[in-house]
Amino acid sequence: MTSCDGLIASEDVPTPVVVSWSAGKDSAFGLWTLLRDPAYEVRALLTTITEGYDRVSMSGVREELLDEQAEVLGLPVIKVRIPPACVNEEYEQRMASTLAAEEFLWVDHVAFSDLFLEDVRAYRKERLARAGMHGVFPLWGRDTLELAREMVAAGYRAIVVCVDSRALDPSLAGRAFDLEFLADLPEGVDPCGENGEFHTFVWDAPMFRERILCRTGRVIVRDGFVYCDVLPA
Repeated sequence: MTSCDGLIASEDVPTPVVVSWSAGKDSAFGLWTLLRDPAYEVRALLTTITEGYDRVSMSGVREELLDEQAEVLGLPVIKVRIPPACVNEEYEQRMASTLAAEEFLWVDHVAFSDLFLEDVRAYRKERLARAGMHGVFPLWGRDTLELAREMVAAGYRAIVVCVDSRALDPSLAGRAFDLEFLADLPEGVDPCGENGEFHTFVWDAPMFRERILCRTGRVIVRDGFVYCDVLPA
């Protein structure tokens, strides 16, 4: 059987994989894809947390809500803690230490829900190769508008928690990720936000044991990004 990235995987012995997890829709859909693929056995989630803020890096999702996602998925979450405004060298050192830790003793594949950014994919594969590991890309090459609509139709429910104000109107922060949101995106903005235009928090999905009760909080602006806080209900 051919894997999501062209590697050969055994039909009889599933390949253990850890899924890079942002708390958002793309990583959630990538996870769902792998959970339905008999070639893989998902062992855990992998997430970066910003120290001092206790939030998922980039999206700003509270660590408490990340833990709730892991609970309703029935998966452990491996947390890589990085400092605010983390330089790339520090990030790479902490990630390398995590990949060499006990949690990865029997795992040499990490999955990412990248869609089309070739440089990002190449970077991930190169860093993993240094650790003797391989990348899996279950959503690679998918049409992003088609994929976004499929997410909504499949029952993914998410809140837009971060918006790049250089690409989108700040009023979109806090909106539901739904067909109306997709229709309101200006031309040139990727429907899945693959270029970093926006990030989401998934509170319900087909593989969740139950939905996560939450509510939107205050909206703040930091360094050109508009964040809508999400709190447990």
